[in-house]
Amino acid sequence: MSVSTSPAVEGWFTTGDAPALMGSRCTACGNLVFPPTAEQAFCRNPACAGDRHESVPLSRTGRVWSYTDAQYQPPPPYVPTTDPFEPFALAAVELPEGIVVLGQVAQGYGVADLSVGDEVELVVETLYADDAGDRTIWRWRPVAS
Repeated sequence: MSVSTSPAVEGWFTTGDAPALMGSRCTACGNLVFPPTAEQAFCRNPACAGDRHESVPLSRTGRVWSYTDAQYQPPPPYVPTTDPFEPFALAAVELPEGIVVLGQVAQGYGVADLSVGDEVELVVETLYADDAGDRTIWRWRPVAS
């Protein structure tokens, strides 16, 4: 029996050798957002009346804007991967496009491995497994300097 692998959140990121987050850009004003907006939806820019968006891949690297650790287990729909709960690091990463994206830090890294301004890259790792297979999510991995 083979194990399937699929994103925990469909349409928010790609997988493979060069995974990327997927944003959306308003075709009227160019406003770029993450998570992506439906192709036909109102623009999140309050000064724009646009209602069409195009899907765009975002940069795979960025700089740590802020970081912290989750010392307590988040509430549902969070699926704990260990029992008892093990804390994990979170990083808010500023992408070259000028937006900040929050995500977990890659396995094996914690707040001691991060500093504001450090370069990080996007990786895809298993978030949890269920009866249907592995569910993956994007994470930020520090880039060796």
